[in-house]
Amino acid sequence: MSNSSVKSILFVCTGNSCRSQMAEGWVRKLKGDILAPQSAGIEKHGIDPKAVKVMSEVGVDISKQQSKLLSELSEKDFDYIVTICNDANEKCPVFPGKAKRLHHGFDNPPVLARKTKSEEEALTIYRRVRDEIREFVEKMTNNLR
Repeated sequence: MSNSSVKSILFVCTGNSCRSQMAEGWVRKLKGDILAPQSAGIEKHGIDPKAVKVMSEVGVDISKQQSKLLSELSEKDFDYIVTICNDANEKCPVFPGKAKRLHHGFDNPPVLARKTKSEEEALTIYRRVRDEIREFVEKMTNNLR
């Protein structure tokens, strides 16, 4: 496949620490031949270590990805912008250009994990959301229409 057929996609969530990072990692692994992913947030919280852990369990390394703000992106003209939390959907700025904007909300593992009584219980939440994001990415070509 030639580079010109690769579309750019941006995943946006509030802190760019967990869900958007997982989505970026899944796209690199599963759809890297047709989509060039990036992720960013409205705030910058750093990469969530539990997100790195549960992604590594399934062979996706997101440990080298960086948490960044929307304003730090060098590229602004994306083919697709996908907000993956309600907060980002409401606060995401309008990007000029051709971008098709979509929203698909996922639960927020760090928030849900605060109510858990053990590390394993917290990781179970992260794994569920990881798997939901994988399913979304696997069907991505249908989701982007």
